[in-house]
Amino acid sequence: MTRAWTPESWRGMPIRQVPDYPSEAALKAMEAKLRRFPPLVFAGEAERLKAQLARAGDGEAFVLQGGDCAESFAEFNTNTIRDTFRVLLQMAVVLTFGGGLPVVKLGRMAGQFAKPRSSDTETLAGVTLPSYRGDIINGPDFTAEARIPDPGRMEFAYLQSASTLNLLRAFATGGYADLHQVHRWNLDFARRSPLASRYEDLAGRIDQTLSFMSACGMSDLPQLRETEFYTSHESLLLPFEEALTRESSVHPGRHWACSAHFLWIGDRTRQPDGAHVEFMRGVQNPIGMKVGPSMEADELVRLTEILNPANEKGRLTLIARMGAEKVEAKLPGLLRAVKRAGRKVVWLCDPMHGNTVKAGDYKTRSFDSILSEVRRFFDCHAAEGTVPGGVHVEMTGQNVTECLGGAHRLTEANLAENYATFCDPRLNAEQSLELAFLLAEELKARRPGPAVPAQAAQ
Repeated sequence: MTRAWTPESWRGMPIRQVPDYPSEAALKAMEAKLRRFPPLVFAGEAERLKAQLARAGDGEAFVLQGGDCAESFAEFNTNTIRDTFRVLLQMAVVLTFGGGLPVVKLGRMAGQFAKPRSSDTETLAGVTLPSYRGDIINGPDFTAEARIPDPGRMEFAYLQSASTLNLLRAFATGGYADLHQVHRWNLDFARRSPLASRYEDLAGRIDQTLSFMSACGMSDLPQLRETEFYTSHESLLLPFEEALTRESSVHPGRHWACSAHFLWIGDRTRQPDGAHVEFMRGVQNPIGMKVGPSMEADELVRLTEILNPANEKGRLTLIARMGAEKVEAKLPGLLRAVKRAGRKVVWLCDPMHGNTVKAGDYKTRSFDSILSEVRRFFDCHAAEGTVPGGVHVEMTGQNVTECLGGAHRLTEANLAENYATFCDPRLNAEQSLELAFLLAEELKARRPGPAVPAQAAQ
């Protein structure tokens, strides 16, 4: 890729999933206002994340990326942020002990406001209106007024993201993330779960480790009281992303997208000659790209070359979202092509987006299908000799009833009890933790044992 890049060069490229703002002047005024705002994240933070992702690509760490399908202005409050952060911490502790690896914690938080849509319009009771594209663009209410794209929403999204980040940083370093406390939360979950007996071994091993560290005088180490937590969202609304892009004062000519530590390109906007790929190829952040079942091997390799021309470790994460029934047919060829081309990437499994089904009036997902896709993802990597780097899930810390199954066996009859999402169905807190415990069992079973001395092996 020899074409010059600037933060605005995407504007000359074909673009999809773009809102039709009624006032170009209002849009330009908001972009100018956002350019004067401070960055939400900093280059040094994104560089640390990139280094950790590089370790995940080498099999030396495991990535847990999770959070809301789309954040909401109306549901913005301390409890919602705290509860999602808490469940991600709980999942990370379980995965750390199961996999014997450090877990990179990456939230779909503090900026996940825009959503791609399969259609520009939706029809209800014979009325057709523009689709809801996320709170940063328009409103979820099914009225003509609410569905008008409003550039003023970008300012509110920025302010809510800043507040969320402030709270997350306080939680991560102010004692809330203390490992002993997180473990107590997990013990409470294990005791009330119908699958408690399956979790006793892991919970017991964590207890023994913490007791040993306490006896050795290591219970007050910063590593036990604090954690690193990063933010991410889909880079969909490019006027917002460009307005928050900043040039490095230390390295002139290098630009950082300062709306989040990690941005990704969706499966609908990954065209090699498209605006979203053009924008993302030039920022220095670690970035991701969704890889769906329609992706061809040669196109994937080409995209890795465009998005990571220096083949830098930790720069590019590929997020496979195939659907449980398509993983084994679609993923191995892509793994082989990327490996054969020598491309350095991190592979994550998104077991959510390919497993959405209709149940009456509700979109839902089956917990069994989600778990099945994750297991098949690991199987494919084992067969190809590649590294499964982590998981990417849509989840919440709230007790919603949006996904079927799990230990408490939610059924279609339960969906109406607390179906709260404006977009896609999410795992609730207990389903998220259950997934972590089951995945920890997988990681433990797949972890290589100690090497056997040659003499003993004979």
